[in-house]
Amino acid sequence: METRQVLAALSAIAQESRLAIFRLLVQVGPDGMAASKIAEQLDIAPSSLSFHLKELVHAGLITSRSAGRFVIYAADVAVMNGLIGYLTENCCGGVPCGPAACATATASENNHAR
Repeated sequence: METRQVLAALSAIAQESRLAIFRLLVQVGPDGMAASKIAEQLDIAPSSLSFHLKELVHAGLITSRSAGRFVIYAADVAVMNGLIGYLTENCCGGVPCGPAACATATASENNHAR
């Protein structure tokens, strides 16, 4: 991912309603959800929802497709994974890590500071 794409994605989800929409669509999976169902689940007015969905689509975080008279929105998992990869690219000095490795590194750093 390029820096400008990362900034657009982070900017898009740095808002409560858009973050909630994105998280809901991640939970729903690749089948996605109709805009009306998103509005219903998150109790967002349709006019506000439309604005937020447009911002998320523009940032590349979600996709939309027509299904009859409905527009179905889904999280773009490849973009989400690209964003996570960009943010963690140099994590832990290149040593494979996870929650346990990070906790061990923090404990080791704390011991050296004493």
